[in-house]
Amino acid sequence: MSTYKIAVIGDKDSILGFKTIGVDTFPVTSSESALNTLKQLVSENYGVIFVTEELARNMEDVINELHRRYLPAVVLIPNSKGALGMGIQQIKDNVEKAIGADILFRKEG
Repeated sequence: MSTYKIAVIGDKDSILGFKTIGVDTFPVTSSESALNTLKQLVSENYGVIFVTEELARNMEDVINELHRRYLPAVVLIPNSKGALGMGIQQIKDNVEKAIGADILFRKEG
């Protein structure tokens, strides 16, 4: 049975707290280094990789390709400056695809 690791990629201020709960942290300062780190982690035994939205918006093609795979799960999170809405949109799209309806954000009228 495989044991999968958990990682987070982002700017230092945004990911520092993850280290305290035992998540492998990978601080990066550019989209290019984030992409290289993501590709490295995909080839290793990571089951979940969190990526800050700010960096993820420059890696959408790669992240979309990874969403077609079973593992790793790539989850977008806000950075320390706030959310861009990409992570919640990703969750909404996945729920809609699985259930066939928007049950999370539909507006009752």
